[in-house]
Amino acid sequence: MTGRIPHTRNPGIKKIVAETFSVYTVYMNMHSEFILSKTDGRPMYLQIMEQIKLRIASGDWPEGFKLPSIRELAIAIQVSIITVKRAYLELERENMIYTQQGVGSFVSESDGHARKHIETEIEGFLSNAAKLAIAQGQPLQDFLNQSKTVYQKMHGETSE
Repeated sequence: MTGRIPHTRNPGIKKIVAETFSVYTVYMNMHSEFILSKTDGRPMYLQIMEQIKLRIASGDWPEGFKLPSIRELAIAIQVSIITVKRAYLELERENMIYTQQGVGSFVSESDGHARKHIETEIEGFLSNAAKLAIAQGQPLQDFLNQSKTVYQKMHGETSE
């Protein structure tokens, strides 16, 4: 999201408003969108790795799926070829993908990497939600009920 900072005579207000803007770039190529943030503290190659891991974990990119070439992806998401190459090398090191010289890069056969990644992501989100609930003094049972309701809504289930 990009936008103009509203004009104000108070430079302190202008600074606060400027600091609340987030810049995300959404790329709608390569079978699904990539969301990269220039304001994220993590390097771009880590953001690219995360996006690829999410596609693998969610099943969008199944075992044997041919990834875009390094050059194709770099052009599509407007980053350096070196950045994408580093992401692919790190993913190879983690055994998420493999590369056949002259053929391309492919999603590796699953040995639980994708599942572990999803479980780690869920645990992180739940930890943050639990911290917030605890900080607000919410009882455990209320937190569990609220979590169940959200899950059921997202899963398309009706409340009991």
